[in-house]
Order: sequence, then C-alpha cells, then structure tokens
Amino acid sequence: MIEERAVVAEAGAGYAWVEIQRRSACGSCQASDGCGTATLAKAWGVRSMRTRALSELSLQPGDEVIVGLADGVLLRGALLAYLLPLALLLAGALLGQATFAGAGEELVILSGALGLGLGFLAVRVMSRRFREDVRFQPVVLRRVGNMLFKPQ
Repeated sequence: MIEERAVVAEAGAGYAWVEIQRRSACGSCQASDGCGTATLAKAWGVRSMRTRALSELSLQPGDEVIVGLADGVLLRGALLAYLLPLALLLAGALLGQATFAGAGEELVILSGALGLGLGFLAVRVMSRRFREDVRFQPVVLRRVGNMLFKPQ
C-alpha cells in the first residue's frame, strides 16, 4: 500500500477531504544542488492537493492522518491515462496508412489524431466508472500525532 501524510480539511460520514503536500523526489537526491529538475521543483514551491478519502475514523479538520492507496491502483491509472491514448493513436495511424495508402500523409495524420481523441474519450469514460469504485479510492488508515501544515 502506498502511504502519504495528509491533513484533514473537511470530515463527513464515511469520508474526509484531505490536503496532501506535493513533494518531488529531488529533496532526497544528493545531486539536487546542481540539477535543473530540482531547481524547477524549488521554483514551483510547495503546493498541496485536495482529495476525498474514505474514512471510518472520527476526524476533525486539522487532524493529521496517513492516507493509503492500494497497490497497483497508481500503476493502473498511469497505464490507463498514458498507454491507452498512445495505443489508439498508433492504431489510428496504422489503420489510416492501410486505408489511405496512396492519398498522402495528411489523412494518416488525421486518422492518428482521431485515434488519439478516441483514446482520451475512452480514458474519460473509464475514469468516471472507476471514480465510484471503492477499490480505487484512497483510504484514511490512521491518525498521526502532530500536525505538519494547516489546510486553507
């Protein structure tokens, strides 16, 4: 299970809205002083992300908690968001190449773009279906003693 610290912004029956500070991996890297990626991460500053998590605990705004996400959910989401549109882009371009072989590249590019658009549409439809599925929801695992930052 992937775990992350968060602060409760709102609490309700069976759920809590939590704020999680976004961090880059550059903070623990030894070469971060001379790295361009670390410089960009520092320039963007510390930002927080607000998300809804399932919770069976009695929580109050300001409580610091550990939020968990089941193993494999992040990988499945990344594959859905990145691989499906790319695969449909390639499939559309290959289908366009086979169908419009002598017509020029414009129709191949157009069919590839159509495949990419269908891929984005499929991601949107599938992500809406997964949004309400409990298996894909973050869960508040436990309360932590001290508070890192206050929600706004």
